[in-house]
Amino acid sequence: MSSSNFHALAGLSVERIPVPSSTDASGAPDFRAFHDLDVAHHMDLWGNLDRCSTLAEAVLFWRGNEYEERHVFLARLDGTVVGRGTLTLPLSENTTTAGVDVLVDAGCRRRGIGSEILLVLEGVARERGRTSFDGFCAEPLGLLIPGGELLEAKSGTGGVPLDTVSTRFAVHHGYSLEQVETNSTLALPVGERLLQDLEAQATQRAAGYSLIGWQDRCPDELVDVFAKLKSLMSTEVPIAGLGWEGEEWDADRVRLEESTWLAGGIASTVSVARHDATGDLAAYTTLTHRDATPGMVYQEDTLVAPGHRGHSLGMLVKIANLRRVQELWPAATSVMTWNANENRHMLAINIALGFKPSGYDGEWQKRLE
Repeated sequence: MSSSNFHALAGLSVERIPVPSSTDASGAPDFRAFHDLDVAHHMDLWGNLDRCSTLAEAVLFWRGNEYEERHVFLARLDGTVVGRGTLTLPLSENTTTAGVDVLVDAGCRRRGIGSEILLVLEGVARERGRTSFDGFCAEPLGLLIPGGELLEAKSGTGGVPLDTVSTRFAVHHGYSLEQVETNSTLALPVGERLLQDLEAQATQRAAGYSLIGWQDRCPDELVDVFAKLKSLMSTEVPIAGLGWEGEEWDADRVRLEESTWLAGGIASTVSVARHDATGDLAAYTTLTHRDATPGMVYQEDTLVAPGHRGHSLGMLVKIANLRRVQELWPAATSVMTWNANENRHMLAINIALGFKPSGYDGEWQKRLE
């Protein structure tokens, strides 16, 4: 792979840059410029950094790991940074796919820069034998104008505005909209009366299960069975027509995620439902929190394993974790979550808890075969 590529747009270069070894990135001006573009984009689009990774998180994530190779690129026009691109290459599963993302500075759009960045990303992916490119775009709910024309998801449910810049860019470059996710936010604290009422209803259906939980690190005696449960997360949630293979999780992969989170300043709390008769872990949910955004808590995975559904375990583990949030992170004022539009059961749980839609994600894919 060439580290620098010059393009038809005079003076434009798209160059792969190294990821720094230190999380403060003090000696890595290129990576700081790469991250600054992301910060500016989130402020412009959302008016806050609630959905933006911190610099330390970005360094740790883009280093990659044994399960996924990751590359970052800067675009310069006559020496000035005007955009960035990212490429992810799964190494354990989904080895024919690549994740692509393009971002152009707001003042430099509609000049073909994004197209040139995407051309580089797809070119590297093709060189690595990838035949399916995935991308997603998160946008505020306000762009969904009532009565506005939508592009319907090809395989899932819902749609995205047909006339947004992101939709036009994706369609122009041959990407199809496979799935739409709803981004929802819950105000904290949740009233204890509501939690008690929902808990009472759920408990009636959950005989034979016990709730357990931990912060930051899964107990050693549970990590193997917890890894098996996490493996299901990639196969038992709706993925529309994206065609992703299931991920294989073991104790080492769990520990890598935990240590990476902690190194990036991310605290976590996990609530799990255990089947008393077998000791199997039947359901889990994970929340994370960053000191850099003290008011926001992020909903990570939530899953109820097949064979254990119909017992309101999803509701019970979520309630347990929400109570823990108010103890662990009292400054938190909201929880943010994402759900595929066709995941009606989990959406119903979230609505009952008080989550309100705040945005949407379009999941895009282009296949060469």
